[in-house]
Amino acid sequence: MALRDTHVTMAHGGGGRAMRDLIDEVFTSAFQPPGTEDQARLMDAALQQPGARLAFTTDSFVVTPLEFPGGDIGKLAVCGTVNDLAVGGARPLWLSAAFIIEEGCEIALLRRIVGSMAAEAALAGVRIVTGDTKVVDRGKGDGVFITTAGVGVIPPGVEIGARHIRPGDVVIVNGVLGDHGATILAARGDLALSVDLLSDCAGLGHLMQAVLATAPGLRAARDCTRGGLASALNEMAAEAGVTVELDETLLPLRPEVAGVCELLGLDPLYLANEGRLVLFCPADQAEAALAAMSALPEGTGACIIGQAKAGPPGRVTLRTAFGGARLVDMLVGEQLPRIC
Repeated sequence: MALRDTHVTMAHGGGGRAMRDLIDEVFTSAFQPPGTEDQARLMDAALQQPGARLAFTTDSFVVTPLEFPGGDIGKLAVCGTVNDLAVGGARPLWLSAAFIIEEGCEIALLRRIVGSMAAEAALAGVRIVTGDTKVVDRGKGDGVFITTAGVGVIPPGVEIGARHIRPGDVVIVNGVLGDHGATILAARGDLALSVDLLSDCAGLGHLMQAVLATAPGLRAARDCTRGGLASALNEMAAEAGVTVELDETLLPLRPEVAGVCELLGLDPLYLANEGRLVLFCPADQAEAALAAMSALPEGTGACIIGQAKAGPPGRVTLRTAFGGARLVDMLVGEQLPRIC
């Protein structure tokens, strides 16, 4: 093994032997890309279907701490990119990964992050086929930043998006809300919170494919990341020109998450999620969608939480347990910094 350093140095970003050793032993050995050229050359049978379309997305990931209960920044990067493709109806196929590494980062930590990415990519059925590394001076980064891009294929006949939502469609989530945001908040240790929570970080490609197979009338889906469920629904309601009404008694929340929010004055509807999506489908296909989701680990706890209605476009309301109603607006400001 040529790489004997325990921490990243500026030499690992200098383009010479040290950089090559880092790339070969930490990144290439884990990801096993199809070649060593500066680009990946890709082909899949799905691209040959008449009417198939490419889907492409990109995202950057920053989180403190880099490792947290239920995941780390590497798992987060793969899941986040896979999910951005999946909620548009695409089957995720390929990812790129670029790393900004701070001088002094432990190589053992880097190996764990990369190993986590490789394991999550295998679960999601995608390949990490190309990438890049850069090293920045000590104090000029935050351990590791990761930027990923993803490519997938939308099969012929699949056409989903918020503009297709209609009054009467039901709103479904695939499980409990807010676990990721509450977990990160507790993991930072700033507020001496002691809660038994794991991040919900998970890839949702297989779940989306199962829903599309059983509920072909699916209108739209979106992952509830920064800004949480509330921000996702506000965006979708505005694009669809409908009102969305939620029922507070149907919202799936763990008591621990509700307790953290009550203690800190946070609204769980705005907490970040990394393995949760919200979808709209016709009422007569809701049970099929729920059954498809519930059959998979990522869909345990899937439930209906509301309905799209004719009304002021872009409005999201919550019918409370006491029989009243309140407006659920877009997130203003920042509840939690450096969450994903």
